[in-house]
Formats: sequence, structure tokens, C-alpha cells
Amino acid sequence: MLNTLLHTGAQHPDLLWILVPSFLSFVAGLGVASYSDRLRERTSPGQPASDD
Repeated sequence: MLNTLLHTGAQHPDLLWILVPSFLSFVAGLGVASYSDRLRERTSPGQPASDD
């Protein structure tokens, strides 16, 4: 049981194919969230339009 709890998967043969897409998906999610926040600020009703 202790071996199961301590298993990290570091000996997985395709670990690179698991970690790289996971990391890229995480970074893409951060980028989309940041862009959507900026877009929401620009298009939110009730805010006066600014001359940027």
C-alpha cells in the first residue's frame, strides 16, 4: 500500500507525452482567461468608453 501512495509515475515510458500537453493546456487556459477578462472590461455595459 505504501508503494502505491508514493508512486509518482516518474518511470512511465510516455511521461513526456503526458506532461507537455498538460502544461501547454494549462498555459493556454491562463491565456484565454486573461484575454477574456480584458475583453469583458472593454465591452461591459455601464462603463464609459475611453479613448485609448
